[in-house]
Amino acid sequence: MLPQQIHLTLPPWLGEVADSSRRYHSDEERVGLAIALSRHNAGPGGGGPFGAAVFDGEGRLISAGVNRVIPQNCSVAHAEMMAYMAAQQRLQRFRLNEGGGRYTLATSAQPCCQCFGATVWAGIDELLIGARGEDVETLTAFDEGPLPADWIGELSRRGIAVRRDIMRDEARAVLAAYGATGPHY
Repeated sequence: MLPQQIHLTLPPWLGEVADSSRRYHSDEERVGLAIALSRHNAGPGGGGPFGAAVFDGEGRLISAGVNRVIPQNCSVAHAEMMAYMAAQQRLQRFRLNEGGGRYTLATSAQPCCQCFGATVWAGIDELLIGARGEDVETLTAFDEGPLPADWIGELSRRGIAVRRDIMRDEARAVLAAYGATGPHY
């Protein structure tokens, strides 16, 4: 019989790092949380040095995600995907901003080709990025896949503002530490 249910989980420590009782007002606070998640997830038993979080227009944390590819045996369980799925489940909407309000995804590193595609349809209004894709590929063994040549323009044309290089040095430090220990898959 074919599986009729898919079950993905986030690590139990997530709530200790992501404080859902506070407001994250600045871009640096939001990306800082994504980097903290990535740092925590890069340790033993984690899924890799990637973290992401979805915020509403008031700076409330809607969801947080980390890379769970290895622990969940699921190639789509990237941090951005996990954050999107958790936010969509929580709000009961497949497009987050469909019911009104503005939503932001903050991520420790530039989305790969898969997460770029999900960003087009997830219903966010802003994308905040720490490290660049070339940082990921230079400092780790990850292949980020092909993006459109003007990927920022593609998102902009769809109403998604992109700001990058937010706390880039901090995000790069997590990637470098992870990359120095060799491939994890």
